[in-house]
Amino acid sequence: MIEILDCPLPVSLQDAGRPGYRHLGVPLSGALDVEWLAIANALAGNPPETAALEMHLLGPRLRARTLVTIALAGEFSARIEDAAGQSREAGNWRSHVLAAGEILVTGSLRSGIGYLAVNGGFDLPVVLGSRSTYARAGLGGIDGRSLQAGDCIGVGAGDTALSLRLPQPPRPPSGPLRVMAGPQREYFTDSAWAHFISDEFTVSRAADRMGLRLDGPCLDHDPAHGADIVSDAVTPGVIQVPGDGRPIVLLADCQTVGGYPKIATVIAADLPRLGHALPGDTLRFIEISLDLALAARREAAATLAQCIASMVPERAGFDLDALYTANLIDGVIHAH
Repeated sequence: MIEILDCPLPVSLQDAGRPGYRHLGVPLSGALDVEWLAIANALAGNPPETAALEMHLLGPRLRARTLVTIALAGEFSARIEDAAGQSREAGNWRSHVLAAGEILVTGSLRSGIGYLAVNGGFDLPVVLGSRSTYARAGLGGIDGRSLQAGDCIGVGAGDTALSLRLPQPPRPPSGPLRVMAGPQREYFTDSAWAHFISDEFTVSRAADRMGLRLDGPCLDHDPAHGADIVSDAVTPGVIQVPGDGRPIVLLADCQTVGGYPKIATVIAADLPRLGHALPGDTLRFIEISLDLALAARREAAATLAQCIASMVPERAGFDLDALYTANLIDGVIHAH
């Protein structure tokens, strides 16, 4: 088991989500960055959709009750403390073995979110096909809430001898977020659309797993249509614009229907970027076609597969194989 000793900021258990229940009003939920979740699980020797700890801004302090292999995906400091008070660094993008009684201390997350996976996965009940925590309805995880000090989480049986690292961590993408117009593009003036795809927006303090409210130019609705629609389906990535003209980008915990017009939708390949957006960050948008959106999704899947395939065993001591395969000078060089 793993015991949570301290958890000052929200940490929840998230997997790939619970699709198939939106017609009942149950949101998808799941990891904000499914790619980093898959990387963490690959480092831990798990299938990509296995539930892991999703950390926001600051990670927890936890103790291993039994020998367990963990994996860290993200950009943050971490260290492992033993019973004698000695500590060692726990690098990101690799797996680590925690002996019984050892404590993992995670610091602030420079990338906004990060993931901690355990070999064998977390032993928690499956609720509607998923272990993901959806706090608004109390579903999944531990009693449908974020973790807190004193929680003990069971760990499934696995291979504690596993030790992997990712030689080249993924680079954070940059540039505008790619969107497709609509499905209610006609509810907005041409001027509003021009501002939407040319101006910058700032993530406001009203930001959580449900969505990001953006500050920036006011996106005016076409008076012929108004600022409301008959409620219809919404999905993560949809950009709603209520009557005040301030857009809201929906994320994993978003509702299943909404009554605000939707000016555009962020493509699936760029959804993980939204999960890392923090208050004060600036966002820009660019329109692309359906064909380009599908191509971007295929490219993202291929890049993730290549990333996981590049993982190598972590070896203690002197790595002769790495030395022999390096680009070394061959032959003898005279000092003069």
